[in-house]
Amino acid sequence: MTLHSKQFTALASVTLIASLALTACSGDDGETSTTGEDDGGGGGDITLTMLPKNLGNPYFDTSTAGAEEAAEELGATIEQVGPEQASPDAQVQYINTAAQQGVGGLIISANDPSAICDAIEEARGAEVKVVTFDSDTSPECRDLFVNQATPEGIAQKQLELIAEQIGGTGEIAVLSASANATNQNAWIEMMEAELGSNPDYAGLELVDTVYGDDEDQKSFDQTEALLSNHPNLKGIISPTTVGIAAAARYLSESQFKGTVALTGLGTPNQMRPYVEDGTVQGFALWNPGDLGYLAAHATSALIAGDITGEEGDTFEAGRLGEYTVEADGVVVLGEPFVFDADNIGDFDF
Repeated sequence: MTLHSKQFTALASVTLIASLALTACSGDDGETSTTGEDDGGGGGDITLTMLPKNLGNPYFDTSTAGAEEAAEELGATIEQVGPEQASPDAQVQYINTAAQQGVGGLIISANDPSAICDAIEEARGAEVKVVTFDSDTSPECRDLFVNQATPEGIAQKQLELIAEQIGGTGEIAVLSASANATNQNAWIEMMEAELGSNPDYAGLELVDTVYGDDEDQKSFDQTEALLSNHPNLKGIISPTTVGIAAAARYLSESQFKGTVALTGLGTPNQMRPYVEDGTVQGFALWNPGDLGYLAAHATSALIAGDITGEEGDTFEAGRLGEYTVEADGVVVLGEPFVFDADNIGDFDF
């Protein structure tokens, strides 16, 4: 659930977290969404297949809408297909179908880093360009990975937000997921390093890190404990969607509403009530619409031969501008997007 800033375009008409419902040409159950005149395997200049982890997920609905926007700009045909349940085995049949159809590019959010690699290799053997987004496979399995953000960017953005919200001075705490959560711990370590070395944060003091184990009630209770144990606490960072929502709920019903700042990583739908009632000023995440948009442009660049996926390759991604392929074939979308009272009504995920 974490950079150079890219312009964010709101996709207000789309529901976020899953994929658009589609059907594989093999006749599996599902709905299909296409852009362009031809079907997924038709005779258009560029044919793309979008394969999210599962259908019915608003997050992936939004990423597919972004890919469709890019496809329209590129004059491409795009079809979204996928299983109802998120499992690697369920994705394999759609990868096989895309290869049989001879589509130009396959854009996948992988349910497993290695379980779908054999099917991907067969597709690549059929000259299908394979780009992962949101969730990667092992690097050798695909041509590119379009990543939401870097750990450094996620950590930096959260510090920027809390510093801004408390005026750059005061005690802060972190409400994390579990004590052994790899991504959470990496972000916390990076925040601690920034606090110790960056003069912009000299006025901030990290006084505690607690763990809600990504359980709503435990995160709620840990928020209460933080405020009891640290009466001078000015702000809380919660880099987990469960934690930030639970902390916001506690603050919204307490005497600390409006006096203790809360930020971190969350989704617009869960955080909207707390932004609208003034409990939370702003929080961060990435824009899945832009993620799908960038993935479609990257795939098109591979198909056209403008890039090969080598480190240092550059390509244009429409309204997002120019991107450079980094080590291991990774393209990073950019800085996490900040949701606040001015824009949160534009999103539905």
